[in-house]
Amino acid sequence: MDIETLLDKLDLPAMVRLLTGAAMFELHGEPAVGLKPLVFSDGPSGVRGPVFSGGRAVALLPNATLVASTWDTRIAHDVGALLAEEAREQDVDVVLGPTVNLHRTPLGGRLFEAFSEDPLLTGALATAYVRGLQEGGVGACPKHFVANEAETDRTSVDSRMAERVLREVYLLPFEMLVADAQPWTIMAAYNDVNGVPSTEHRELLDGVLKGEWAFDGLVMSDWFATKSTLAAANGLDLVMPGPEGPWGDALVEAVHAGEVSEDAVRDHVRRLLRLASRVGCRTSAPAALPARDEHLRSIAASGMTVLTGGDVIPFEEAPVLLVGRHALRTVAQGGGSAQVRPPHVVSIADGLRAALGDRLTVLDGVEVRATPEPADPAFVSDPDTGAPGIRVTSRQADGGEQASTYHAVPSLLLDLEGGPHDGAAHVVLSADLPLTHTGEVEVGVIGTGRWTVSLGDRDHEVTVAPADAISAVLDPPHWTVRLPAVPGGRLVATRRPPDEGRPASIVALVARPVPRADEDAITAAAAAAAGAARAVVVVGLTPEQEMEAKDKTTLALPGRQDDLVRAVAAAARSTVVVVNAATPVLMPWLEDVDAVLWAGLPGQEGGHAVADVLLGRREATGRLVTTFPAADGDGPAWSPVPVDGVLEYAEGLGVGYRGWAPDSPLFWFGHGLGWTTWAYHDAEPDGPDALVVTVENTGTRTGREVVQVYLRPDDDPVRLAGWAVADDVAPGERRSVRVTLDPRVLRRWAPDGWAPIHGGRLVVARGLGDVRLDVARPSPADG
Repeated sequence: MDIETLLDKLDLPAMVRLLTGAAMFELHGEPAVGLKPLVFSDGPSGVRGPVFSGGRAVALLPNATLVASTWDTRIAHDVGALLAEEAREQDVDVVLGPTVNLHRTPLGGRLFEAFSEDPLLTGALATAYVRGLQEGGVGACPKHFVANEAETDRTSVDSRMAERVLREVYLLPFEMLVADAQPWTIMAAYNDVNGVPSTEHRELLDGVLKGEWAFDGLVMSDWFATKSTLAAANGLDLVMPGPEGPWGDALVEAVHAGEVSEDAVRDHVRRLLRLASRVGCRTSAPAALPARDEHLRSIAASGMTVLTGGDVIPFEEAPVLLVGRHALRTVAQGGGSAQVRPPHVVSIADGLRAALGDRLTVLDGVEVRATPEPADPAFVSDPDTGAPGIRVTSRQADGGEQASTYHAVPSLLLDLEGGPHDGAAHVVLSADLPLTHTGEVEVGVIGTGRWTVSLGDRDHEVTVAPADAISAVLDPPHWTVRLPAVPGGRLVATRRPPDEGRPASIVALVARPVPRADEDAITAAAAAAAGAARAVVVVGLTPEQEMEAKDKTTLALPGRQDDLVRAVAAAARSTVVVVNAATPVLMPWLEDVDAVLWAGLPGQEGGHAVADVLLGRREATGRLVTTFPAADGDGPAWSPVPVDGVLEYAEGLGVGYRGWAPDSPLFWFGHGLGWTTWAYHDAEPDGPDALVVTVENTGTRTGREVVQVYLRPDDDPVRLAGWAVADDVAPGERRSVRVTLDPRVLRRWAPDGWAPIHGGRLVVARGLGDVRLDVARPSPADG
């Protein structure tokens, strides 16, 4: 039966009912047309399933910037295929990703979810990702359409820019996706664009997306983003989540009043039914994937970037001193809706210990967080079974037990909604502390509510309140206290019914040994480094800086990590710094250390991948996807904070590397050393839109090179025009690499539409800080 016949079976109220979600991540079914309830899941680095936090253990992939740093569409395709496998295992129909907004300012809190600062690179990688996902029968949902580059006031900010900037920069990745991958859904953003809410932007939704680009998929809102009935109904197809929303009876009445046409509603449902028909139908057999852990380890290593010290990394398998909180508690993912609960996370200490054994010495570093993390399973055990983890027990109002569950990996926040503890009057989190620990402990809770926290003979009555409804879920409040340890003591946190309303469902138990003071940690690290031939210091950011709903205010490393690096570098004979972060950080110690490895947020196998790179088992082939400033405030765009509700994209076309003055950043977009050296011999035109570049591996290891070609127009900013990869080039080997220039960046938007860019020069580079060749661009007549 075709879709038009199915539509004829539905009256107006039945159609409208389908256009608002049934729950947080689920749609309504409709037996009259054989429609099952479709299930969505957050992405883009893991498939959590139809819950906000916790859920089943699922694969945690390297984050989007680390995947993008490979500059490899084959890897992006593999990521999509892997996520399709994960989604099918959970009966998920649509994964809410990839995120294709740009790294406009390095302060953006959600950049870890997005690929890069360049629209062409972003579009090409996102296209491969979507193809891999949808070939596996699972819908993709590229987001957030459009100009959603900051988190501050994200539900109300008005992103303003010239139409040319919107067309050439921010719409380009979406245009590429629609043309080259045909995503089955797209998500409209929270923000306004030039004064019009994204969910109501008829010019962009109907005019450009569905009209000019002929997008035949479904456009859904971001969660709680829909602000109207009439304005949104003429472009948006689906309001999420549900079951409440601004449509429903109000939309039915608007149709009856002639304010919204029934044909518009019919088209929304047509697109929904088209999505349902596509879900689960493979366009080709899914590719066979390597063993899961090995695959994730390989992807992570490939995206890591050697920033300095190409002659130091890799180093020999000799004794190593490893220092830093991020070495022990490696951050594998960012914060917010992208979080998943992985089956394990291999820390950098774990990875190097597996490789080096007793040749590795590990020291904790300085404090890196201002707020506590959930309890480490290594420090708590379930009171019922003794297994590492915590016990969650819920009780009804009459005191009867509702449910009791064991949580083996309480390293993520727990979401009580929708599970066995949903709606409970009392919730009890409990764990036993180690018999061997005798120092101070920090204990407490994360999550809103009236709590009683007990350890030994001490009880603490506290009320934990959020700043607002969003922070109660995305950045939940906490309470902690430092107490003398009770070896083997039981920690119990009980949440009582609130005086009014219902508390947020996100909770966690806090329990950890109190670390040594920062000054003591720095002194101990320097003393150990004085006798070390090789020191590795791991520094980075945490989900306090890289998270949804909150932008950064500085690129400085949190805490006294800079002091720690300086102290170790002053004492050790050789110091390598590993940066565990997705986005740029300041490096005031750069001249004091011998090498810097950018490790990103490497997913569940991250520690093994770092060890592989440092010890020469795999090449770190990454090239940067964001330009790194040398100081706060540098760069063409800086503040993500709107003024009077408006965020002016004043840099225009000069976003990212396009707007930097020569030689001013710390590291250019596209920079990366790998583990060998390269000579570029010549670049010959191959028609008007391609260049053949000859490269030679001048080092001693077989390596991989990313050949980047930029167009430098006569009167516009430089822009990436194409790139190609030379794989497995042996020492001394020359390789000719053909780089195709994408015609979508060889044009400019004019008042009457697109026009070609004529002239200019082609720059062949390893990032714009290392230009190798510069040639005149051939004209079509010369081709």
